[in-house]
Amino acid sequence: MQTQSTDSSEDREPFVEVDPTGRYGRYPELLGSGAVKNVYRGFDLEEGRDIAWNQVKLRNFTGDQPAIKRLYSEIKLLKTLKNENLIVLYGFWRDSENNHLNFITEACASGNLRDYRKKHKRVSLKALKKWSRQILKGLDYLHTHEPCVIHRDLNCSNIFINGNIGKVKIGDLGLAAVVGKSHVAHSLIGTPEYMAPELYEEDYNELVDIYSFGLCLLEMDTMEIPYMECNCIAQIYNKVTKGVMPLALNKVKDPELKAFIEKCIGKPRVRPSAAELLKDPFLEIDDDESNGTA
Repeated sequence: MQTQSTDSSEDREPFVEVDPTGRYGRYPELLGSGAVKNVYRGFDLEEGRDIAWNQVKLRNFTGDQPAIKRLYSEIKLLKTLKNENLIVLYGFWRDSENNHLNFITEACASGNLRDYRKKHKRVSLKALKKWSRQILKGLDYLHTHEPCVIHRDLNCSNIFINGNIGKVKIGDLGLAAVVGKSHVAHSLIGTPEYMAPELYEEDYNELVDIYSFGLCLLEMDTMEIPYMECNCIAQIYNKVTKGVMPLALNKVKDPELKAFIEKCIGKPRVRPSAAELLKDPFLEIDDDESNGTA
């Protein structure tokens, strides 16, 4: 496929890299970086749209086959999952010359929910409810998928938003577990501040995502990462496994919101499913709620 109408350097897109088909181009601008990958701004020449170019340097995982396996699991998962509240995968390939794994996903114009919330200090309770409903719809799709999928690393940095339409989508499925009919997983993995107590016990099901969602909602309201009062992972572990709630919970002003969060981060045996939470009266949106701000 021809991507440029002329060879003149003035007419070319300022890409630093192009995929093997010539369809996708990568700009130097970094949208985000994590332990596993860098995400760059890119462009789909065929469709004329922005994309996110996810790039993993495989040499960072030399000898660590489980980590590489997780990366491929994200790609395989993304290819099979179709839901409006999950990030869409367009394509992927391995760059053997540079030892990179590249995959192209849709771009969310406003970035992740953590950064978006920091930019917008005043957000109505109605908006928080709308975001919450979309996250829960994405989780419900994952949890009722055949086989069942547990995200295991849900936090506000891997929930993305198109702010112009208020559309929220879950991304970063690299740590997800496909658990099938048993709905039970056993490996210890995730972001410590958002990990349910039973995750530390390495015997859990999809309700660990509901716990993480509850803490995401807490962060959306307070703009504080849970357990900021802790100095290390060991302190977080001690508090979480003993059932000590994060101090940020005391900053939640709306009593109904606080009760809803507490329901999400309660004991596994009484923790509701995503489907049950979507029916919770708290998430019903009244027109007069748009005045109250978080």
